[in-house]
Amino acid sequence: MTESPASQLPPPKERRRLREAGSLTQAQVAERVGVARATIRAWERGRSTPGGQEGAAYARLLAALAGPAADRTDAAGGAGSPSALTPAQAFDALYAFCAPALARQAYLLTGRRELAREAVEHAFQLAWQRWPEVARDRDPAGWVRAVAYEWALSPWHRFRPRHRSPEPPPADPADRALLTALLELPPSYRRTLVLYDGVGLDLPETAAETEASTPAAAGRLTRAREAVAAQVPHLADPAALHRRLVELASTERLQPPRPTTVRTTGERRNVFWTRAAIAFTVAIIGSTALTLRTAPTHYEPPIAPAQAVQGVPPPAALGPLSHEQQALRDKLRHSATSGPERLTPVAG
Repeated sequence: MTESPASQLPPPKERRRLREAGSLTQAQVAERVGVARATIRAWERGRSTPGGQEGAAYARLLAALAGPAADRTDAAGGAGSPSALTPAQAFDALYAFCAPALARQAYLLTGRRELAREAVEHAFQLAWQRWPEVARDRDPAGWVRAVAYEWALSPWHRFRPRHRSPEPPPADPADRALLTALLELPPSYRRTLVLYDGVGLDLPETAAETEASTPAAAGRLTRAREAVAAQVPHLADPAALHRRLVELASTERLQPPRPTTVRTTGERRNVFWTRAAIAFTVAIIGSTALTLRTAPTHYEPPIAPAQAVQGVPPPAALGPLSHEQQALRDKLRHSATSGPERLTPVAG
């Protein structure tokens, strides 16, 4: 007797854990199984039971996701297991899975192709620097996505010379109208719309990634949809908006660099900044030592500023002496060694 798909499935919480361990969104699982995203959400929360061909496909997908997790557990128990991955291999696998889609999402956020590539490269370089932390994260793909979005939406890019001039818009008028409507949204609204309607996250996950409460994320999403529908009326339906966002992102050929290039560039940058930090520290120590060496060891009072002496009679002009001056000179010469007001030294 063949078991039903429901009997082969793990509990609802384990289903979500396996999906997140495989770095898959609900939209990606729904596309592989052939059901709506809301159905996957209901299956993970235990509100409905998978059945039929879709349930069987869902069970096979979860079994495939559970297989690599079991292999990683065995590899942790035995160092010689052939299924163990080196950090570089694990990083390359994450990069190959996330980088192309992440570059397209960053293009929807910025409307700039080069900036989208830079955001992806920066995010994965930072992930490689902190790989032990990222590898143990519950959602490595979400960790990298959050860093890429923060870099892409940074307001400091407007001061860079290469980003002051606009890039060529999409050739299709419909794509151009949708991209213009997206770029006119505030950054927080744009990010919420791309995460929910573009990536396919549910509302609590979108709120957590945007660091907002669930009601605030719902309000941003509603106002963003209304603003887009005001400029592109036929995208008032969320399903149509999701489809057009995916199509717009897919039309751009955004090829991120190879993972080995990202790792090598990140390592070289780390070496450069480490050497720069060491050189700066040595310069600070040297300047401090020089200051201590040349600094005075005792207090020296400052020299008072010069002041003009008042009341000094002006010097007499050169010339012949008057009769009074001649009489005074003769008197002083004759009475130089005598007189009651003078003292004459006597040898003892």
